[in-house]
Amino acid sequence: MRVVLITGAASGIGRATARAFREAGWRVYATDVDAEGLAGLPDCETFRLDVSDPEACRDGVERVVEAAGRLDCLVNNAGYAAPGPIEDVPEAAAVRQVDVVLHGPRRMARAALPHLRATGGTIVNVSSVVSRSAFPGLGAYSAAKFGLRGLTDALRMETDAVGVAAVEPAWVSSDFAAAARDRLPDPDDRTAEYAGTYAVLERGVGVGSERFAVTPERVAAEILRAATDADPRARYPVGPIARFVASARYFPDPIEDRLKLLFGRLSVGIGRLARWLSGRGGDRR
Repeated sequence: MRVVLITGAASGIGRATARAFREAGWRVYATDVDAEGLAGLPDCETFRLDVSDPEACRDGVERVVEAAGRLDCLVNNAGYAAPGPIEDVPEAAAVRQVDVVLHGPRRMARAALPHLRATGGTIVNVSSVVSRSAFPGLGAYSAAKFGLRGLTDALRMETDAVGVAAVEPAWVSSDFAAAARDRLPDPDDRTAEYAGTYAVLERGVGVGSERFAVTPERVAAEILRAATDADPRARYPVGPIARFVASARYFPDPIEDRLKLLFGRLSVGIGRLARWLSGRGGDRR
């Protein structure tokens, strides 16, 4: 039986991924820094793992290999986002984003590679379209995901014996987006110049807009596909918005910047119109 180790599996994409692999017949080790959140995952083996702790990463991988005798796939899904303009994001939050999003997968890959090499396994890094194209209000998070993209590409070129792929959704309907919005700077700590950026972020654009989001299950299906493809692609964009953002990078930088700003503003307007229409209730014909 093939064996997968998943980080960040307590909710959202990670939880859906654990279920998808289990339904596909894999032996699943689901981990998260929130051990209580792992409860209720059917037929999965769970334990606490903090990817910001190098020793915990090494011990977690060895624990799986010792129990299962092998490792066929590592899914790096643990994440942390604290949105806001770069000027306003607190130092600790900016550093933690890089530590969890970039160095967490690096630590896990270092520990897992010898075992994955033995099985011809795969590393799947759950990235984002912001690894290709930055958005206002997501600077620190984008920087971490840009780094993850570089890490993924380097790993892919360095090893022929292990497949390495990135799965890149845009917005996902999950608790992760709500938690990210809860970390926005308090109103008293916001620089007035960024009022428009905060309006976009508070409506969910860039950190999980329900109007454009894909489900965690859809992302999980692509992760499973990347893990089982005989020759994994470098990148698996998920959904039409992800493909649009990926293609936008081919425009000249000034045009790309304007497109992203316009998209955010239009999204806020669409949301306000939808709420106004829903408020009219029975008056609609």
